[in-house]
Amino acid sequence: MREQFDGQVEIIGIAGRDSVGAMEAFVSDTGVGALRHVADESGDIWRRYEITSQPAWVFINDDGAASHLLGGLGESGLIDEIEVLLAS
Repeated sequence: MREQFDGQVEIIGIAGRDSVGAMEAFVSDTGVGALRHVADESGDIWRRYEITSQPAWVFINDDGAASHLLGGLGESGLIDEIEVLLAS
């Protein structure tokens, strides 16, 4: 999937509700270290995008318009959402 959308989208993991150490352990345990990750220890990012639980996704287009989805997507669901984002 990464190669499919290379240069078109950026996926950033935003860790909230825990410590930097817990985020680092999650990244290591799940093998998602190739992505950029940010620790939202203050909760500012979560509040800005109205995220209240995990997992959650925020999709931001080139114009800065954002939409969010609470819940898991799986790979095919994420691909579908990325395609919608790229078409917007």
